[in-house]
Amino acid sequence: MPTSADSVFVTRSDGISAEGVRDQYADGKAAKVWEIFIGDKNSRTDNYKNFLVDLLRKKGCKRILDVACGTGVDSIMLLEEGFEVTSVDASDKMLKYALKERWNRRKEAAFDNWTIEEANWLTLYDDIREHRQAGFDAVICLGNSFAHLTDSFGDQREHKQAIKNFEKCLKPGGILLIDHRNYDNILETGATPAKSIYYNTSHTADIKTSVLFYCGKPVLVSMDYQIEGNKLASEFRLSYFPHELKRFTDILREIFGSQSKHKLFGDFKEMNVVENPAFYIHLIEKPTKV
Repeated sequence: MPTSADSVFVTRSDGISAEGVRDQYADGKAAKVWEIFIGDKNSRTDNYKNFLVDLLRKKGCKRILDVACGTGVDSIMLLEEGFEVTSVDASDKMLKYALKERWNRRKEAAFDNWTIEEANWLTLYDDIREHRQAGFDAVICLGNSFAHLTDSFGDQREHKQAIKNFEKCLKPGGILLIDHRNYDNILETGATPAKSIYYNTSHTADIKTSVLFYCGKPVLVSMDYQIEGNKLASEFRLSYFPHELKRFTDILREIFGSQSKHKLFGDFKEMNVVENPAFYIHLIEKPTKV
């Protein structure tokens, strides 16, 4: 199994979270226009914000660990909604935007207490040891972020290690919210939907999708983005591991155990009201210890 896609695709890297793998956002091109691409907190889709905030409140969550905070847009939204947030990301180019926002709003108590750290998913539990306390009420990994971590060994051991770290960071009864694109549909059609539940797609001029197969198995999906807006234009490539729904669900259940509660959403809606969603969102609850 090749550890890099460079020999096949002209790309910056094949993941953001594996130790020794280059940061896909390192040249700053994607980070520079990322808030245009995903939209600031005011342009986030209402169903996304309402889904996330309402679910966290319904579950009684207070302390949140955002393990893929990027520029901080979701973390900021949660801080403003009264949650205590610890935010981590592997990209220092993305984190600088979150750090700038924390500094600009440091006179607000929520932002003054906002913890932001650079961290690696494969060593996350140790990386944030001083912030774990008794565990978080919720860990969120949204925006198709987890798919940045590719499968270097061909057996998904790094995916399992990362999810184990997420689970260990939760208190008993805590929840993991983690999502991925509908890669089953992307592999079937060879195309990525233009509309997104997360992103400000009015600025997405084009997305070209390529799929790399190895020994007959899909191992990498590369998306070439062309973003235009606010007098900025950027072209960049991001690469993802194509998580298929059944396999990803099986891994979650393997790590959280047979007593865990798992629920699946499509585009932040109940599965019975959405057909062929662009994104799958998994909610899995860590069993309460007796």
